[in-house]
Amino acid sequence: MTERLPAILRADLRLPVIAAPMFIVSGPELVLAQSKAGIIGSFPALNARSTEKLREWLTRITGELAATPGAAPYAVNLIVHKSNARLLEDLAILEEFRVPIVITSLGARADVNERIRAYGGVVLHDVISDAFARKAVAKGADGLIAVAAGAGGHGGTVSPFALIREIREWFDGPLALSGAIAHGDSVLAALAAGADFAYMGSTFIATDEAAAVPEYKKMIVAGTAGDIVYTDFFTGVKGNYLRPSIVAAGMDPDALGDPRDGSGSLEFLNSGEAKAWRDIWGAGHGIGAVTEIGPTAAVVDRLAAEYDLARQRLAALG
Repeated sequence: MTERLPAILRADLRLPVIAAPMFIVSGPELVLAQSKAGIIGSFPALNARSTEKLREWLTRITGELAATPGAAPYAVNLIVHKSNARLLEDLAILEEFRVPIVITSLGARADVNERIRAYGGVVLHDVISDAFARKAVAKGADGLIAVAAGAGGHGGTVSPFALIREIREWFDGPLALSGAIAHGDSVLAALAAGADFAYMGSTFIATDEAAAVPEYKKMIVAGTAGDIVYTDFFTGVKGNYLRPSIVAAGMDPDALGDPRDGSGSLEFLNSGEAKAWRDIWGAGHGIGAVTEIGPTAAVVDRLAAEYDLARQRLAALG
């Protein structure tokens, strides 16, 4: 890590990895396992189904990490889209706990960024294009998460090499790369391309600590990039989803039609009954590297071993 990064992002990580906050998957158990294993763990605030539950989660996470020597920091994801009715309540709780890293998504708001930075927090905003990256920084984001082609959930379509290079032409701040990163080789490739961190999600769905249902985890292990469908049918925003989960929900992945005929709206984020978040499961193109369900610590061990071998290979070439 370089000195240009904020202090919290220069923590002594085992790997330069930020675990992506995954809807219905990331909770306290997964975040704690990730941070204790030496990578930055994260979860979406809306995974806690109430503001009081969010306070409970943060009380547990901050307490356990404070009692764990060498644990990596953690992050919380805030959806700043107008459909998030809980935004201001959740933001107040993040301020209360002085959450060190906040990942903002689906829009950029200067007022939110200012409140987070006022208590010393770092704001990373996820973007799918250079244009959105410029808007996020203009509104006060400290860093960016470049969500490139192949990322799970609401992913973009731009090549990671193109997206990172366009952003690095003008931005020298913290930058993470997301998009089909599920192997230690890919973590090193993200750094070689110009990122400071790899941003990884789908790899951690198939872990013991993930809140995903068993069928979801098994689908990740069995799947490959060919099992991913890119569509805006379910939320009105383009994203990558597991084809078998769409089939299991009684729909034809190749004939989904107009998004207005599905949920077609981000209002599902606040609904306990919305079929889109309950039955349609997101994943990225990198799932072919996931071969078993196991503890998060073992996943990080694997990634670290692969990363070290990749560095050795490149050193030998030099």
